[in-house]
Amino acid sequence: MARVSKRYASLLEKVDRNKYYSLKEAAHLVKETATAKFDESVEMHIRLGVDPRHAEQQVRGSIILPHGTGATKRVLVIASGEKMKEAQEAGADYVGGEDVVQKIEGGWLDFDAVIATPDMMRVMGRVGRILGPRGLMPSSKAGTVTLDVADAVREIKAGRVEFRVDKFGIIHNAIGKASFSEEALFDNAKALLRAVLRARPSAVKGQYVRSIALSTTMGIGIRVDPFTAQKELTEQ
Repeated sequence: MARVSKRYASLLEKVDRNKYYSLKEAAHLVKETATAKFDESVEMHIRLGVDPRHAEQQVRGSIILPHGTGATKRVLVIASGEKMKEAQEAGADYVGGEDVVQKIEGGWLDFDAVIATPDMMRVMGRVGRILGPRGLMPSSKAGTVTLDVADAVREIKAGRVEFRVDKFGIIHNAIGKASFSEEALFDNAKALLRAVLRARPSAVKGQYVRSIALSTTMGIGIRVDPFTAQKELTEQ
C-alpha cells in the first residue's frame, strides 16, 4: 500500500472523498485545502456526456470570468496594417504578421493567447499542428478570430478564458487563485458552468453534465453534485 504524506493525510481529514458537495461548499473547501507555500491555481473540471470524436458534439466557447483568473496572460496578435497598431494600443504583448508565424514554426511559444484577424488565417494554417494541441489556435467561435482586435485583447487581459472539451469529454479550466475569496471562486465557477451549459450541442442526448470537481494545483479533488450545482445557478 502506498504511503500517504502528512500533508495529504491532513487534506483527507477536511474532505470526505465519498461525498458530493454543493458548488458553494466546494469553493469553501478548495480554499481550506490550499496549503502549498505559493498561491495555487484553482481548477474546475467538468465531465460531459459528449463524444468529442463527432464534430457535432464538440463543446467550445469563451467566458469573461467575473473576477478574472488571477493570472496575467501574454497576448499575441497576428494582424496587418492598422489592426497591428490597434492591438498595440490595446495592450497586446506581441504583435506581428507572417513573420511571427515563421517564428512560431521555429519553436517560439512565449505567449498564452493568440488573436488573429480573418485575413491572416490563410497563413495560420501552417502552425495549426503546433497551436491546436495547446489550445492556442485562433477560432471565430472562441472570439479570437476577429477584426475587433482591441476589444479581444482587453477582454483576455480582463480575464476571458476559453474552454474546450478534451478527447475524454472533460473540460479543464482555471477559475482563479487560492487567494481569491470564497465568493469570488463561487462566482467564477458559476460563470464557467453557465457558459458550458449554454454551449450544449443539440446532438447530445441524455445527461449532459456527468460530474464536476474543484481542486487546487497541489490539493485534492473535491466532488461536486452536478444537479445541485445547476440549481445554484438560479439562486441569488
